[in-house]
Amino acid sequence: MKLEYTDWNLVSYAEAWKMQTLLFDEIVRAKLAGEPYTNHLIICEHPHVYTLGRSGKDQNLLIGEEQLKKIGATLYHIDRGGDITYHGPGQLVCYPILNLDEYHLGLKEYVHALEGAVINVCQHFGIKSGRLSSATGVWLDSETPRARKICAIGVRSSHYVTMHGLAFNVNTDLKYFQYINPCGFMDKGVTSLEKELNEKVDMEQVKVLLRQEIEQLLADKNK
Repeated sequence: MKLEYTDWNLVSYAEAWKMQTLLFDEIVRAKLAGEPYTNHLIICEHPHVYTLGRSGKDQNLLIGEEQLKKIGATLYHIDRGGDITYHGPGQLVCYPILNLDEYHLGLKEYVHALEGAVINVCQHFGIKSGRLSSATGVWLDSETPRARKICAIGVRSSHYVTMHGLAFNVNTDLKYFQYINPCGFMDKGVTSLEKELNEKVDMEQVKVLLRQEIEQLLADKNK
C-alpha cells in the first residue's frame, strides 16, 4: 500500500481542483483495471475562495459578484457533498485521495476518521472539540448554543475512491465567513486555533500533527 504525502503550499483553488481530479481519475482507472497506483495525502492553503457543494444553495452566499471582487474572493460550484464553505490563507486544507477499500473503510467511517484526526490535533493544543450529531466537521461546544465550527469536511467518492477533504481553521481570517451561511448554517459560528488560543499558531507544526494523525488513523483501520 502506497501513501504519498505532498505539500502544495499556497495554490489557487482551480489549480488544486485540476490536480486533484487527475490523481483521483488515475486511481479509479487503475483500481478498475487491477493495476498498481499510489494513494495521496495532500495539504495546501488557498487564496480567498468560496466553494459550493452539490447540495448547496446559492442563497447561502450572502454577497454578489461585485462584492466578491472587492474582498478579493472567487466562487466555485464543485462536485463534493455539503453546502458552502470558505478557504483562504491561514486555513490548512487537506485532500486525501484514497482507495477506501484498501483501508477497510466505508464513507461514513472515513469522514469519522478525518474528524477524529482534527479532534486529536485540537487536543494537542489543549482545545476540547468534538462532533455535532446533525452535521459533519469538528466543533467546539458542539451541543450548546455556543457551538462553533473549527473544521469543515466535504468529500466526493466514486468506486470508493475519495477526493476533496477537510478545511481546518488555524490562523484563518474569520471575517470572510461573515459573507456566507457556513455549510448552510445560519445559527452557528466559526472559530480557529488562533482565536481560541489568542495567538498565532505555527502552521508547520499543525501540518506535521495533522499528517501524523491521519496516517495513524488509516494505519489503525488497516490492521
